[in-house]
Amino acid sequence: MTTADSVAGFAAAQLDPADDTWWRSAIFYQIYPRSFSDLNGDGVGDLAGVIDKLGYLELLGVDALWLSPIMRSPMADHGYDVSDPRDIDPLFGDLEVFDELIEEAHAREIRVTMDLVPNHTSDQHQWFIDALAAGPDSPERARYIFRDGRGENGDEPPNNWVSIFGGSAWERVTEADGTPGQWYLHIFAREQPDLNWENPEVFEDLEKTLRFWLDRGVDGFRIDVAHGMAKPADLPDMDVEAAGLLVNRDDDPRFNNYAVHDIHRKIRAVIDEYPGAANVGEIWVDDNERFAEYLRPDELHLGFNFRLAKAPFDADAIRDAIENSLDAVHSVNGTPTWTLSNHDVDREVTRYGRDTREDDAETSDIGDIALGTARARAMALVEFALPGSIFIYNGAELGLPNADLPDEALQDPVWERSGHTERGRDASRVPLPWEGTEPPFGFSTNPDTWLPMPESWTQYTVERELEDVNSTLSLYRTAIELRSERTEFAGDGIEWYGAPAGCLAFRRSEGHLVCALNTTSEPVGLPPGELIVTSSPLVDGMLAPNAAAWLI
Repeated sequence: MTTADSVAGFAAAQLDPADDTWWRSAIFYQIYPRSFSDLNGDGVGDLAGVIDKLGYLELLGVDALWLSPIMRSPMADHGYDVSDPRDIDPLFGDLEVFDELIEEAHAREIRVTMDLVPNHTSDQHQWFIDALAAGPDSPERARYIFRDGRGENGDEPPNNWVSIFGGSAWERVTEADGTPGQWYLHIFAREQPDLNWENPEVFEDLEKTLRFWLDRGVDGFRIDVAHGMAKPADLPDMDVEAAGLLVNRDDDPRFNNYAVHDIHRKIRAVIDEYPGAANVGEIWVDDNERFAEYLRPDELHLGFNFRLAKAPFDADAIRDAIENSLDAVHSVNGTPTWTLSNHDVDREVTRYGRDTREDDAETSDIGDIALGTARARAMALVEFALPGSIFIYNGAELGLPNADLPDEALQDPVWERSGHTERGRDASRVPLPWEGTEPPFGFSTNPDTWLPMPESWTQYTVERELEDVNSTLSLYRTAIELRSERTEFAGDGIEWYGAPAGCLAFRRSEGHLVCALNTTSEPVGLPPGELIVTSSPLVDGMLAPNAAAWLI
């Protein structure tokens, strides 16, 4: 590694260590650093930009930040290809700036968590460089998953696994003598070789990484591909026809192997030495029993459940997603998590705008924005009314849609690996608009931002939305404030009300807050109670179409 493996003597600013269950009801705010705020003018967001906007995040009312990858990386996959897990990539700053961010955030009582990528490294990581130089059967190669090929002269990959980004999950190397050699596994991009978690050296190094950041005051980690890491020993072939780009299933041998739970127990043992620290795992597992296994008391604190984000804007589908998410954690007394978007999926405004039942609606790749906005605002109230932890993707509070990007602007590796058939995730990663009337809207002093910003985003700037009491930002601020201060949000359960077709209503079991949602195209009557907030104005005293309300 290029940096010290410890930070002996570093005095990290800490929040109350006795508050070791803060994460059970926390509102996390995901910062995609390259798109949040650029203070040095290179067109890419940075940590100094995050520090500069901490006042905004405090005003919004969030409890914790989740920083998407900021570790040193060649950026083949925007930071998820880590070459040194114990350093900050110069694109974002350095350790001194990071330490300042921790201190300043903690001073505002905002916790800081960060992405951890244990499934793989960058192909520029020193370990992988050493593995290529060392040759077959070496201790260096044993840190990764190298195999001889099948067929005559080993010319075929060791199995039929495909990459999440498209193409084979195997890459053949050229040995030091110039001859075709072994193959290495990369479930993601070829620049992201998978680590061999059967090798004890791999966890030993991860433990150094965990302690390095925890000693600096980090409050926890979001573990990337938390259902990955462990692989079946015989590497059996997979059902390729059932797989897709950025998709996996519960019976996919590339993921969700039982040995992964031993890895999480080891990680948890380290985390538990740091009072108040918590882990949340990215878990793409549909079966509730298998999902719950990740949330046993000696494994993850939280697990991302994506059912609500994947549900269409339909009352029955939304209720099913909520019930399934609650059931998934019930058996282990776990805490549910709720999110409507992140850096890997379409923004909710676009998603709900495409999910339209109006035959004459004019939609495009970014959807019917007016319809999508109304529905996204309604779903925000549904999400905030539920018990558990909330994850907001930066820009969701502004009501941002996907951006309609030209082909030449796309940077997601999915675009190239798919042969330009899949556009990837860039449309939801465009920089945030802060102020002004033209790009780059205060995001940077450099108009050449890493992804272009639509000129139409004038209406979405933080500056404008702070001045508009009816803006999506104002709705988020109101909802977050009510959620954090009102006793009506107490309790871990919900009770369902009877509701008209196309609608749903539930009540918090202890605090008795009522949330009602109308997914139809007609106004409906409200449940009894005092109205405290709505996502859209009432229509003749009734709940508007594509709207939600809270009552007490």
